Amino acid sequence: MAHIPARGLKFHVQQLGPENTGPTVVFVHGLVMDNLSSFYYTLAAPLARNGVRTILFDLRGHGLSARPETGYTPQESALDLIAILDELGVEEPVYLLGNSYGGIVAMHAALKVAERVAGVVLVEAACAGESGEEWVEDIVNTLSVAALGLEFDRTGEQLIKLGQRKVAKLANNADALLNKTSLIDDLVSGALLSESDLSQIQCPVLGVFGAESELVGAAKDLDRLVPNCETHVIPGLGHTVLREATGELIDRVLAWLERA
Repeated sequence: MAHIPARGLKFHVQQLGPENTGPTVVFVHGLVMDNLSSFYYTLAAPLARNGVRTILFDLRGHGLSARPETGYTPQESALDLIAILDELGVEEPVYLLGNSYGGIVAMHAALKVAERVAGVVLVEAACAGESGEEWVEDIVNTLSVAALGLEFDRTGEQLIKLGQRKVAKLANNADALLNKTSLIDDLVSGALLSESDLSQIQCPVLGVFGAESELVGAAKDLDRLVPNCETHVIPGLGHTVLREATGELIDRVLAWLERA
């Protein structure tokens, strides 16, 4: 485990695989209850065994990274990502793999600092258009309800009384993130890219979605707007591609890296 200073904060960062050969893939996880551990055994370790350098980090406010009161837009997280790479001495362009909200962060990075991004893999991520707007509305509503419940039901305290200390810790962390930071407001203020932004993404993009997911419409948006893009829709899955189609995802990412 390592903590890297970047932009005045401490970020929890893990690295697997060779440092001097092959491509570098940086993983960006989803919101609130997620952290870098969701990638560690699903994708990062298998890719590392195939000669890929993998870098995982906890977004600000998540996992073991610092939790400032503000700065939770995906634009700020994209700048965090680049600053972490600078601290690690990674100068060559990297591939970004974002799951759910992490995909929005990855695409903001590809737009803001195109010279640092060799390509982007989006797993169940809606970054613009109607599918993105629906996702933001849904996630803001869900997180707002969760924030109220955590604050007024004192969920963490109740779980401790039941002897569920590990779960209580997760609940308390979520409470602090949702009720003591600007995360929800930052999502409302403009998390998405515009369709014009997507059309300016020049690096290769791979999108993988579940056919039963509410975000599957984002695949059509990517095909329509991103110049160098391929998408795959996996039958029978919802917003669970990372967990339930891990093997297929590994194969598709490795094959895409070879082509990209």
